[in-house]
Amino acid sequence: MALTKCRLGDHLELREVTNSDFEFGLDDVRGVNNLKQLMPTKADISDRDLAKFQIVYPGEFVFNHRTSRNGSKFSIAYNDGDKAVICTEDYVVFRIKEESKQTVLAEWLYMYFNRPEFDRYVITNSWGSSTEFYNWEDICAVELNLPPYPVQWKYVAIYKAMLANQQSYERGLEDLKLVCDGYIEDLRRKMLCKEIGPYLSESDLRNDIGLTVDSVRGLTTSKELIPTKADMDGVGLSNYKVVKPGQIAYVPDTSRRGGKISLGFNDTKETFLVSSISIVFETKRKFLLPEYLMLFLTRREFDRYARFNSWGSARETFDWSEMCGVKIPIPDIKIQKAIADIYSVYITRKRINEQLKTQIRDICPILIKGAMGES
Repeated sequence: MALTKCRLGDHLELREVTNSDFEFGLDDVRGVNNLKQLMPTKADISDRDLAKFQIVYPGEFVFNHRTSRNGSKFSIAYNDGDKAVICTEDYVVFRIKEESKQTVLAEWLYMYFNRPEFDRYVITNSWGSSTEFYNWEDICAVELNLPPYPVQWKYVAIYKAMLANQQSYERGLEDLKLVCDGYIEDLRRKMLCKEIGPYLSESDLRNDIGLTVDSVRGLTTSKELIPTKADMDGVGLSNYKVVKPGQIAYVPDTSRRGGKISLGFNDTKETFLVSSISIVFETKRKFLLPEYLMLFLTRREFDRYARFNSWGSARETFDWSEMCGVKIPIPDIKIQKAIADIYSVYITRKRINEQLKTQIRDICPILIKGAMGES
């Protein structure tokens, strides 16, 4: 069975179905990241007209045609779920033509896109001055050697088996999260909530211990400490704040963060650095465990609370006094530990889940190469 050379545009069709009937709302809005995933949008879309948003049905692809400032990667995703979602009208939505569905398998095409080689191809073939674009016409012009349909199926089956394993693992994650949420709601019904301020201590320790750029971390709206993405060339680190194991850091500025606050907990044995604009603090462990506190700080309602209680003109900030004013139920330390232990298992499994996702992404080039070599 030989490879068939084809032009991708011969098998694809553009889709421009808008949400004009307002069938879908804010909870259905998705963005596309450079990991080739559909994800809940981080943008503030409260004032956007959702009627103009495009519907992405199951089995359809969507991509952001802007390729500048995207980590040298192409943001394209495939809706492999059973529900439609909506994306901004700036994105491009397409699907495989009906008459080509026995020639090109959608999942195989997604694997083809999900490779560093295709990222490099797209970036090389993007055009523009201040902003570079890779448009619908460009993706249609892609030429590729297509394996026979049965070969595509064989390698897609391997991919789908790995994906099913990861998704099953992810469902177990949600069960753990529900257990934690259940305990929290039960405590709220049975206990008075107290301000956390008396149980916190702010830290303003600066980097006079010689930590290097390898220790610099960024704070995310997903409540993580991650290796910084900022250009650190020539940046002095002496004024950066130290985040010791067990400490929490957050960015007071809540403007332009999609209604969320950037925050992270150092649950490692390493010491990190964060920008001097961050606020670093620790809990008085005898009364309040940081792991228990993080259950509350990672909830959506805390994001809403922090945003509502942010003040300022040009920039709105959730300052230290507002953080100290947060109220939560504070049970006996043994109860805190029992709940925090479940949450720690959840966090550990969440990281393993991300590793599984990475393995799936990394195997796509191997599967495509295998399919090509077998034909």
